[in-house]
Amino acid sequence: MKTEQLKRFLKASTLALCMTAALPAFAANDQIVAVVDNSVILKSDLAQSVVELKQQLEMQKRPVPPQHILEQQALEQLIVRQAQLEQVKRYNIKADEKSLNEAVLKVAQQNGANSLETFQQKLDKSAPGSYAFLRNRIAEDLAMNRLRQQVVMSRIQISDQDVDNFLKTPQGQAALGNQVHILHVRVSGAENAAQVAQQVKAELAQNNDIQAISKKYTGNGVTVQSADMGLRNLTDIPAELAARITPLDVGQTSELIEVRDGIHVVKLLERKSTEQRALVPQYQTRHILIQPSEVVSPENAKHMIDSIHNRLKAGEDFATLAATFSNDAGSARDGGSLGWVNPGVMVPEFENQMKNTAKGEISAPFQTQFGWHVLQVTDTRQQDMTREYQERMARQILGERQFDTELDSWLRETRNNAFVEIKDPSLDRKKNS
Repeated sequence: MKTEQLKRFLKASTLALCMTAALPAFAANDQIVAVVDNSVILKSDLAQSVVELKQQLEMQKRPVPPQHILEQQALEQLIVRQAQLEQVKRYNIKADEKSLNEAVLKVAQQNGANSLETFQQKLDKSAPGSYAFLRNRIAEDLAMNRLRQQVVMSRIQISDQDVDNFLKTPQGQAALGNQVHILHVRVSGAENAAQVAQQVKAELAQNNDIQAISKKYTGNGVTVQSADMGLRNLTDIPAELAARITPLDVGQTSELIEVRDGIHVVKLLERKSTEQRALVPQYQTRHILIQPSEVVSPENAKHMIDSIHNRLKAGEDFATLAATFSNDAGSARDGGSLGWVNPGVMVPEFENQMKNTAKGEISAPFQTQFGWHVLQVTDTRQQDMTREYQERMARQILGERQFDTELDSWLRETRNNAFVEIKDPSLDRKKNS
C-alpha cells in the first residue's frame, strides 16, 4: 500500500538534492548540533537541510519563514529522519540493488539523463561526490519507506464489519461503480412547509410527475422545486442526499431531509452498476509430489515420479498413489487434492502445467523448487469473484484512509521515544515555542 505522502517523500527529497549546486563542505571543525540515539547531526547537515527545505517551499509556492524558524524546522525534520534511520539499522532493513537503481534512474530521467552513468558524470562534474551522496540518500529513503510500510501496516485493523459498512456508504457504492437515477424535490418557504413536504412525499411515492407535483403544492408562501437528476454517480450528489439514497430500494421514496435551504425528498427510479464482473478461471487440481532429501537423491526422485506417472497412465488410482507416495502431507491425506486453485497462487511452473493440462488428463512429470510433480485437473470453472474483489478494494481504500493517520502517530512516537539532545538552545523548537 502506498499513500500520496509516501509517493511525494522520495520525489521531494531527491529533487531538492538535485537542485542543490554543491554539497556542503565538511570541515574538520564541523560542529555537532544534535545527538539522536547513537548518531549525531552536524552543522553541515543542518545547512544542507535548510537549503533543501527552502527550495521545497519555493517550489510549492509557500512562504519561506525567517532564517531561525527555517533552521528549527529543518533540524526537526533531520531528527525525525535520523530516529527512523536508527530503527532501520536496528532491524537491518536495506534497499535491494534493483529497487535502488530504478529509483536513482527515475531521478536521473527527471533531470535529463537517460542512464546512471550519464547522471553520475553530470552530478560529479558539478560537485565531486554528489552522485554517491544522492545514491546513499535515496537508499536511506527506500529503507525508511520499507520500515514505515511494515510498521504502519501492522497497526491498521480493518474488520469484516468495517468492510460491510463501507460498501453500504455512498463512497463505497460509488467506488463499486454504482449509479442512481433519482427524482429530487425541495420544499421551502412558510412555516407550514413541513406539512406540505409530507403531502409532497406521499404523492411522490405514487406519482413520478414532479412538474405536476411542484405546480400543485407551490403557493401560500411555499415553494416546491423539482428536478429529474438523471443517472449519475453518488459522488456527484450532495452528501446529505447521497447518504439517504444509498439504502433505498428502486421505487422507494426517502424520508424528509431537513437542511438549511429547505426540506428535501428524493425517489429512486433506477440503480445501475457499471462494474465489470470479476470472473476468475479456477482449476480443481490434485497432485503427487516427490521431494529429494538426504535419503532420496535428485536422480531417485526423478525415477520415482516417472514410475508413478507410468502407473497412473496404466490406470492405477490417483488418490491411492498420492496417499502412499506424495511428500505433500496436507494434500496426500485427501488423495492429493488441492481443491479449487486460483491463478497466481501456485509457483509459475506448477500453474503453467495446470493451465495446459486438459481436464481429466495426467500431466507429464515436471519440476519446481519443491521437487517433482505430476498433476491432474479434474474440473474447471469460471468463478464469480466480484464480491471478493469488492471486499479487497474496500480494505485497500479503508487502509489508505488509516495509513496517513497511523503514519503520523507512529512518527510522533518515534520522535518522542528517541534520545535527542539539541546542543544549540536557539534551535530547540520546544524551548522557543
